[in-house]
Amino acid sequence: MKLIRIGEKLINRNKIEQKIDSMLDMRVQGFSQTEVAKVYATDRAFVSRLESLGEIRKGGKVAIVAFPISNAEEILQLANKEGIDFSVLFSETERWEFVRSRTGAQLLNDVMAIVAKLRENDVVIVAASDMRIRSAEALLDKQVVGISIGESPIEEDKYLDPQLIADVMQSIKGLG
Repeated sequence: MKLIRIGEKLINRNKIEQKIDSMLDMRVQGFSQTEVAKVYATDRAFVSRLESLGEIRKGGKVAIVAFPISNAEEILQLANKEGIDFSVLFSETERWEFVRSRTGAQLLNDVMAIVAKLRENDVVIVAASDMRIRSAEALLDKQVVGISIGESPIEEDKYLDPQLIADVMQSIKGLG
C-alpha cells in the first residue's frame, strides 16, 4: 500500500490509481464523462482534465508497417511514444522467418489478419519498397502515407530515419 501524508491527510495512492483506472475503463466502454462523474461523485470537468493529463494525441487510429528495417526496436519505441495504435515491423531476417515458419494456409490467414487490423486504422504509415507501398494503397481503403526505403526488391535491412516517422506523426496531429 502506498501511503503519503499531505498535511493532516493520509492519502492511499493505490486507491486513487484504482479509481482512475476504473473511471478510464468506463470511458473506454463508452460511458460519457458526465456518467462517469456521477458514479464517482465528481464533476465532468474533472474527468475531462484527467483524460487530458494522459493524452498523447487526438485523432483517428494510426498504424505503421515497415520492412525490411535495421532499427525496428527504435521505431517501435517511437511508435509507442507517439501513440501509434498498431505496428508491424520486420528486419529482412524476421520477414523471412515470418514467411518460412508457416504453412501456406497459416501464412494466408496471418497476412489477412494483419490486413484486417490495418483496415481498422484511419491512417497507415508504410515504410517499404515502392512496390509494397503501391500494394498497401490498393489493399487498404484508408489514407496510406508511403515512405519509400528503396526500389523493389529490397533484400537487405534499411535504416528508417525516426525523424521521418516523427514528422509524419506531427503532420497527422496537425490534421487531427
